[in-house]
Amino acid sequence: MSEWFETLAGLHDQVWQRLGRGVADRRAPGRQPTLATVSADGWPEARTVVLRRAERPAALLEVYTDSMSDKIASLGRLPRAALHVWEPKLDFQMRLQADVTLLQGDAVANRWESVPDIARLSYGVTPPPGAPIAAALDYDKTPDQSRFCVLSLTLTHIDVVHLGDAHRRAAFRADDGWAGQWLVP
Repeated sequence: MSEWFETLAGLHDQVWQRLGRGVADRRAPGRQPTLATVSADGWPEARTVVLRRAERPAALLEVYTDSMSDKIASLGRLPRAALHVWEPKLDFQMRLQADVTLLQGDAVANRWESVPDIARLSYGVTPPPGAPIAAALDYDKTPDQSRFCVLSLTLTHIDVVHLGDAHRRAAFRADDGWAGQWLVP
């Protein structure tokens, strides 16, 4: 019997197992991937986000954010992003590229209802995220559902690396039905 990292199907399955675990388990590395976008002036921007949904059949991921955050302006100009997850115990790296749709208002009211009161404080910070302030705590947190935004990421490309005794790398693309292709690591 082969190990999960020895086949393309095993690697692809592992991606979705790790992402699913990230949604379900606060301690899983997949819970807090790095999201990268491109700023208006062309610079890469990377930040940690919380993975809230992973749906394999639709190749869909979701993260939540404040609609006044810098990433919203960046995604408004170029609605593409990348996610990076490192699973240290498995020596497994996942790089995921996605087209991004911004969802707000009635479209995400059901998700807002599931956000705990303490977490709602992250959506409605005044002044808005990234604004200069005179002192470290010169801001207010007041939950504001109108500022709650869901980033719906439809995956287009997955690149994985397993750093075991023999390094393996593979890529999977939506446009070829996620068949997979071995790559030089």
